[in-house]
Amino acid sequence: MAHSHQPSDRHFDHCPWLFAEEASEEQRAAQRERQAEIGGDREIGERCFVAGSAAVFPDRLRLGDDSYIAAHAYVTGELTTGADCTLNPFTTVRGTVALGAGVRVGAHTSLLGFNHLMAPDRPVFRQPLTSRGITVGDDVWIGSHVVVVDGVTIGDHCVIGAGAVVTRDLPPWTVAAGNPARALRDRRDGGRGAAGRGRADKDPLPLRGFADMARAQAAEILARCWEGERYVDRPGAQATVRAHCDAVEIADLLLGAVPGQLTADAHIERLASAQDAVSGLVPEWGDPAPVAETDGFVGEGPALYHVLSVGYALDLLGSSFPHPVRGVRDMTARQLMARLEALPWRSGAWEAGAWIDAWATAAHWNDGPEPGSVEALFGWLLTRADPWSGMWGEPSVREGRLQVVNGYYRLTRGSFAQYGVPVPHPERVVDAVLDHARDVRYFGAGQENACNVLDVAHPLWLCGRQSGAGSGGDGYRAAEIRAWAERQLSATLPRWRAGEGFAFGPGTSPGLQGTEMWLAIIWYLADLTGRSAELGYRPRGVHRPEAARAR
Repeated sequence: MAHSHQPSDRHFDHCPWLFAEEASEEQRAAQRERQAEIGGDREIGERCFVAGSAAVFPDRLRLGDDSYIAAHAYVTGELTTGADCTLNPFTTVRGTVALGAGVRVGAHTSLLGFNHLMAPDRPVFRQPLTSRGITVGDDVWIGSHVVVVDGVTIGDHCVIGAGAVVTRDLPPWTVAAGNPARALRDRRDGGRGAAGRGRADKDPLPLRGFADMARAQAAEILARCWEGERYVDRPGAQATVRAHCDAVEIADLLLGAVPGQLTADAHIERLASAQDAVSGLVPEWGDPAPVAETDGFVGEGPALYHVLSVGYALDLLGSSFPHPVRGVRDMTARQLMARLEALPWRSGAWEAGAWIDAWATAAHWNDGPEPGSVEALFGWLLTRADPWSGMWGEPSVREGRLQVVNGYYRLTRGSFAQYGVPVPHPERVVDAVLDHARDVRYFGAGQENACNVLDVAHPLWLCGRQSGAGSGGDGYRAAEIRAWAERQLSATLPRWRAGEGFAFGPGTSPGLQGTEMWLAIIWYLADLTGRSAELGYRPRGVHRPEAARAR
C-alpha cells in the first residue's frame, strides 16, 4: 500500500514491516536510540525494529536480523530469535524463550517461559519461579490470542491456530489448534489428515538416502583432494597432515577401507614417519619439531591436534605411534597440576580444553603417563567444575558461552568421553548448552559451522546418556534436545555438495575437514533423535562415541 505522506512513528509501531523502506533518516536515528536504551544483555541484528510503545525489559535479548517487536508488546526474561522473526502488537514474551528463523507471532499471543510452583504450604504469590523455557523452531506461524506455556517445544514449520493453548510439544510440520492444542494434520499434506498419508511415520529426513549418496561419492571426494603426492583439504590448498588424517577417517567411515590413493602400508608409513622420534609429536609437513615448554610438553600449535588426528588415523589403519609422546609420558602429577592451573580458563576456555584433550589423548596412546597423573587430571577437573553450569571457564559479554561450550567439548572428548568416566553435573551442562544453542550469532539461520554445531551436539549426547535423554530417550529436556537435533539435521543435509562433500561453514568451500566433521555431526544428531542406525555408519576415529580407554 502506497502512502501519500511520511508515516508517523505510531504508524511504524503498529506496521513495523514498513519501517525498513519508508522511514526517514530522523526516524532511523530515533530507532537506533530506542534500541540503545534497552537494558540488559542485548544484541540486535541488522534492519530490526523495536516499537517505542513496546515494554522491552530483558535480562538477555538476541534479536536476529530483519526482526521486529511491534506496538505494546511486553518482553522480559531471556528472548533469542533467529532472522525474520516478528512479535506483533500486544504480544507477551516472558521467561526463557528461543525462536528459530522466520517465526511469526500473532497479536495478543503469550509465550510464557516460566511458571510458579504450587505447594500448599504458602500463597501462590510467595512461591518460587521455575523456568524450563520455550523453544520454537524455524518457519513457524503462531496465530493471534495463542498461549504457549513453559517447557513446550514447537518443531519447525508448525502452524498454531488462533486461540490455541499449547501445553505439550508439537513435532515438526504440525498444524494444531484448540484448548488444549491438538494436532489436526501434517502441514505437508494439504487438506489430508494423518490417515490420508497412508503412513503416520512419514520421514522428513532421508538419512538412509543421504548416507547411500555420501558412500557413492566418497571415492570421488578423496580423489579430488589428492594432489599426486599428498592430501589437501580442498583443491588449491596447501597439503596438511590433518588432510591426510581426514581422508583416512572419511574412507573408514563411508567405505570401510583405506583411501585408494595409497596402500594401507604406505598410509601407515607416511603418517608414522611424520612423528618426531625425540618428542613424539607430529609437526606440520616440512616443519621442525615443536619446542617443548619447561614441563616437557607444548602449549599450542598444530602438533597438539595431530596427537588426536594422526593417532586415530593410525589406529584406524591398524597401527599406532611408533614412539611415545615423551612430554606427557614424563610429566609428573605436580607438573600437570601447575599446567592446569595456568591454562587460560577466563580468556580462552577453548584453548584450555584443547590442551587437556591433547594431553589426555597422548596419555591414552602412551598407555599411561607417570603413575597418578591421569588420576590427578580427573581429580582436578571434578573439583573445579562449576556446579551451576557443569563446565569450566566463564562466559563473556563479547562471546557469550562460545568459549566455555566449545572448550567443554574438547576437554570432555579427550578425558571423560575417551576414558569412559561420567561427567559431573550433566543436567546443568544440558541447561548451559541449550542456552548457548539459542545464540543467533552462532546458530542463526546460515551461521552454523562444524565446530560450533559439534560442540553442542556432543555434550548433549554425552550428558544425555547419563540423564536418560540420549538416543531418543525421555530423560532431562529430551524433547528440546530432539527438536534441536532435528532442526540441525534439516539444515545440514541439504548442504552436501555432489562430488565435493561439506564445507566447514559459511563462506568456505567443501573440503575434507568439513566433510569428516559434518559426517560425524550427522551421526550424533541422528542418534539424539534415535535414528542413527539408519545411516549405516558409526564414527570410529577422533569422533567415536565409545570410550577408547575404559577406566
